[in-house]
Amino acid sequence: MGAFDMLSIANTGLGAHQTWLDALGGNIANVNTIKPMTENAYQAKFVVFQPRADGGVDVAGLAQSSAEGRVTSMPDSPLADADGYVRAPDVDMASEMSQLIMAQRGYQSSVQVTKTAQDTYGSALSIGEGR
Repeated sequence: MGAFDMLSIANTGLGAHQTWLDALGGNIANVNTIKPMTENAYQAKFVVFQPRADGGVDVAGLAQSSAEGRVTSMPDSPLADADGYVRAPDVDMASEMSQLIMAQRGYQSSVQVTKTAQDTYGSALSIGEGR
């Protein structure tokens, strides 16, 4: 594997982890979004990854949670139906926070690989300059 390959693979990791972080941020931001029973609940986004032949990773697409969500009793809500029910997203905050930590660590790892590759290139270029 060449040094430029290392940068290319790290770059795919940066993009994939950024997409994952964006999806998690949207899910966390909408965890308390309620909708009337006549509408779909907020649908959480899940990133689908796909390995590349060169060792990198691509985002194959986004999957979504059920539009049905969780039916929740909130009789005081102005969005509640006659029986006092609303739709809430089917988002597990503990799972989202765990995934957020994994996505952050993956992003940080890709940044570190990029920095190490840049340092290696800089050292290689400086060989022979000290004459």
